[in-house]
Amino acid sequence: MRLELSDSDPAASTADLVCVGLHAGEGLPGWLAAAAGAGDARGGYRELTLLRPGAPERALVVGLGDRADFEPERARVAAALSARRARRLGAARVDWVVPEHERKASIGAALTAGTVLGGYRFDRLKSRSDADGGGIDRLTLIGADDPSGYAATAKVAAEAANRARDLQNLPANIADPGYIAERAREIAAGSGGAIEVEVLGPEELEREGMGGMLAVASGSAKDPALIVLRYSGGGSAPRLGLVGKTVTFDSGGISLKPAASMQEMKMDMSGGAAVLEATAAIAELRLPIDLISILPAVENMPGGRATRPGDVITQLNGLTVEVNNTDAEGRLILADALTWCARQGAERIVDIATLTGAVVVALGSTYAGLVANDDEWAEEVAASGAIVGELAWRLPLHREYAELTKGKVADLTNSGSKRKAGTLFAGAFLEQFVEGAVWAHLDIAGTAWDVGREYVGKGASGYGTRLLVELARRHAERA
Repeated sequence: MRLELSDSDPAASTADLVCVGLHAGEGLPGWLAAAAGAGDARGGYRELTLLRPGAPERALVVGLGDRADFEPERARVAAALSARRARRLGAARVDWVVPEHERKASIGAALTAGTVLGGYRFDRLKSRSDADGGGIDRLTLIGADDPSGYAATAKVAAEAANRARDLQNLPANIADPGYIAERAREIAAGSGGAIEVEVLGPEELEREGMGGMLAVASGSAKDPALIVLRYSGGGSAPRLGLVGKTVTFDSGGISLKPAASMQEMKMDMSGGAAVLEATAAIAELRLPIDLISILPAVENMPGGRATRPGDVITQLNGLTVEVNNTDAEGRLILADALTWCARQGAERIVDIATLTGAVVVALGSTYAGLVANDDEWAEEVAASGAIVGELAWRLPLHREYAELTKGKVADLTNSGSKRKAGTLFAGAFLEQFVEGAVWAHLDIAGTAWDVGREYVGKGASGYGTRLLVELARRHAERA
C-alpha cells in the first residue's frame, strides 16, 4: 500500500472513497452536510454511514464516539472498519481526513496502522479467491501534520505485523523450522546488506551444548534450527537483543495435549514470527541501532526418540533441568537462546513467547504478561506497547518464584508440582539464563491468537511485531 500525505480539500478528492470521522453529537463538514442520508450519521462509536455527495463520489462517515474519549486506539478501530468497508466497495484509493486532536500525528499513525491491519486477510491456501475487492492500494491522509514521519513508520510496522500473521496462519506442514530459516534468508537477501543471517543446525547445536533445543526437537522428524539475524545500524544505543519462541507445532510431546484445538498449536511460533518480521521492519526503517535477533525453531512431537518426563538435560549455560512436563518446552528452547543472545553481546534483551496458559487466565486477550529484571526496561517495553495498542501488564518477579524452579535431582525443573503462579514460574526460570543482561519477557499466549479486536479479528494477531519496532525506534532515539 502506498501512503501519501496531503493538505488538499477533501471535497475535491478523486479517490474511490473519502473517510471522515464524526464525533457523537457533532455536525458533518459543510461539503457533506447536504448529502442525502447525512442526517443518519450520528457519530456513535463504530457506526458507519455511506453517503454519495456527488463530489467526491462516495464518502464514508465513521463514528468516533464522544470527543472526550477519542484516542489513537479508537482511530485504529475506525480505520480498520473503514478498510473492510472499502474492500467490499471495491475502493482501492482511499482518503482519510485526519480528525483534530492534540496528538494529531499519533492519530494519523493510528489510522495508517488500522488501515493496513484491518485490510488483512489470509486466503493464499484457498483454491478460489473471495469475490469482493482487492483491498486498498493507496491511502492518503488529509491534514496529517506529521513532520516526524510517524505514519510512515506505522505503515512499515503494520505491514511487518501482517507478514507475521501470515507465518502464524500457515500450517505446520508448510511453516516448519526449515521454512522459517528460509524466510530469514529471504529477509537478509532483500535488506541491501543491512542484515546478516546465520542458521545453526543439529550438529552445531550439539557442538555448542544447546541441550534444551535438542531435547525438545528429539521427537520430531524436523531438524531444529537456531536462526540468528544481525542488523548493524550504528548509533550509540546499547545493543538490543530480541528472542522469539519458535515452536512450529506443539503437540505437547510425550505430555500430549488434548485433541481439542490442537490444530491451533501451529501458532506456537508467534513470538518468533514477531521477532523475525520486526527485524525486517527495523532494517527497512534503517534505525540507528545494533540488533541481534534469535529464533530457536523446533517442532515438539512425541516419538521413539522423544524426551520423556523425568529426563534430565543440560542447557547451554551448564545448568541441568529435570523435564517433568514435555509440554513446558518453550522455556527450554528460550533458555538456550537467551544465553546465546547474551553471549553475543546483547545488553538489552526482550524475549517474546506464547508460553503459559496461566497468563490467559490472568489477563485474557487484552494484555500480554510482562516480567523483567529491570524497572526502567520494563517501563520502556510497556510504554512502547501502549503507543501502538499492543498492551503489556507487568507482573512481579519475586525471588520466591525462583525457589519454585529448583529441581530434586537436577539444578532446576521445567514445571512446578502445583498449579500456581505458572506465568511467574516460567519467568523466574528464564531469568536464570540471561547472564546479567537487562531483560524483559513477554508472555503472549493470550494476545497472539483470536483476539477479536477490529483491526486483528480472529486467528493470528501479529502481536508484538509493532511493539518491538516501536521499542527499537525509542531505543535508538533515547541513546
